Amino acid sequence: MLTSVDTELMRVLADPLRLKIVSLLARETLCTTHLVEETGARQTNLSNHLRVLREAGVVETEPCGRFTYYRLRPEVIASLADSFADLAASARATAESGSKRACP
Repeated sequence: MLTSVDTELMRVLADPLRLKIVSLLARETLCTTHLVEETGARQTNLSNHLRVLREAGVVETEPCGRFTYYRLRPEVIASLADSFADLAASARATAESGSKRACP
């Protein structure tokens, strides 16, 4: 069953740029400068999206001199994946049993 946390996380990840950021951070820890280069987004726009991801707990920061590096929190993504796996298992079981609610 999807929780309100899962629903909020799906809303956060539904934005194409945020999903692109998450995909990039899945491969390596990057600073804002790298993310601007990789996405082509403006720095202010990117920073706003990173703030949303940070507030949602999807990424964490690591200060390094005058730069801030961003790292994906894999356990958050894994938790959402587990919720979807549970949902798929329920759907599979329902399809196999042929269970359906009768109309009134």
